[in-house]
Amino acid sequence: MKYIKFFNPTLEKLKPKIHGWLKSLRIRLKKQFQISILIVAIFLGILYSSISPALTQEKPVTIQVLMSAVTATQLEPIQTDFNKTHPNINLEIVKAPNDTNLVEDLYTSSFLLGDSPYDLAYMDTVWVPKFAAANWLQDLSEKIDKQQLKETYVSGDIEGGTYKNKLYWMPLVSNGGMLYYRTDLLKKGGFEPPNTFEELIKISQELQQQGLVEWGYIWQGKQYEGLSAMFMEILKGYGGFWINPETNEVGLDRPEAIEAVDFLRTTITAGISPPGVTTYGEEEARRLFQSGKTVFLRNWPYVYPLASKSEIAGNFAIKPMVHASGKESGACSGGWGFGIVKSTKHPEEAWEIIQYFNKLEVQRKFILETGLVPARKSLFNDKILVAEFPYLPNLFPVVENSVLRPPIAQYAQASDILQRYLSAALTGSRTPELAMKAAAAETRALLGT
Repeated sequence: MKYIKFFNPTLEKLKPKIHGWLKSLRIRLKKQFQISILIVAIFLGILYSSISPALTQEKPVTIQVLMSAVTATQLEPIQTDFNKTHPNINLEIVKAPNDTNLVEDLYTSSFLLGDSPYDLAYMDTVWVPKFAAANWLQDLSEKIDKQQLKETYVSGDIEGGTYKNKLYWMPLVSNGGMLYYRTDLLKKGGFEPPNTFEELIKISQELQQQGLVEWGYIWQGKQYEGLSAMFMEILKGYGGFWINPETNEVGLDRPEAIEAVDFLRTTITAGISPPGVTTYGEEEARRLFQSGKTVFLRNWPYVYPLASKSEIAGNFAIKPMVHASGKESGACSGGWGFGIVKSTKHPEEAWEIIQYFNKLEVQRKFILETGLVPARKSLFNDKILVAEFPYLPNLFPVVENSVLRPPIAQYAQASDILQRYLSAALTGSRTPELAMKAAAAETRALLGT
């Protein structure tokens, strides 16, 4: 007890000092804590400001489309421009082999397996009926005015993208087969450009006899899709038809079709075309024409800018394909365009890309860079394009009067049948008549008629 009493007075004396010291300590701690909180707040603010765009900015939607490597490379500048100006969409072009049949097979496989990685389909006109019939494409009919389509684009390209009165694509480039001829050789021989099959044969033979040229007429005779496309033009020129898509009537064994095959076979047997023409695709035919060894060539418009840089530059011209007397010329339509894949999760973004590619200035830029044929009518007389490609105005009547390959769902099988029997007739293993009768019978079986 004494011990406690001894210290009580002392504690009472120290009490005010202790309270003062504690109060001062609390104030210092409070200030330090506030400063620490302020430092932490500033740090978190800086950190948030640096990462908030990444947290708040939406990730762009990726839209994939498959194309041949050549086309994909040609479209890279436009792809880059699109991605720069559309931060919400990332257009990704997947490169495929240059063989268009393989590209079609890759699309078909992805659609059959389900959950295709592709949002857009870049298609040859002959793929549209097959893809549309299989319900792999979205109907675009309500997205654009029909009158606007008719006024803006080459008619054959719109027809080629239509199946059962519904539009499934928007065209990017047009195409049509045509006749190339050597202006200098015709002038030396005293001839005007031919309009009929008979005139083409006569001019070829006379120029060959004069020793001015080795071959008269070069075309695509290899057993592949190019053979079917080329034959469509000869068939049209004789007034015949392949398949009527409205009735499924087959015309391959009619007299006009047999005459068409006879003409092609005659060019070989008469020495107007080389025996090896039955192995030629577009490129083999182009190179032979550019070498200066032939007078006439059937090919697509892409040849013109290439031949203009070859040894025959300035000595050739183009015109619609020849035809039989009293009949009309025909150019096989071969345009390309975009469709929206039915299974895509981003149809609005896919349509935004299609709209971009169909802008006048975008298509002009693409044609300038590639030398391909525009799908927009106005671009055939566009001053900028004509200055670079003076032949464009002459191309318009060719592609505007183009002939569609049969727009049927079974087109791939029908083309395979025609190719096999045409090849048999051209190589001489069957007569034109027997080959076409067999082709017609097998085609009717395919169509169930």
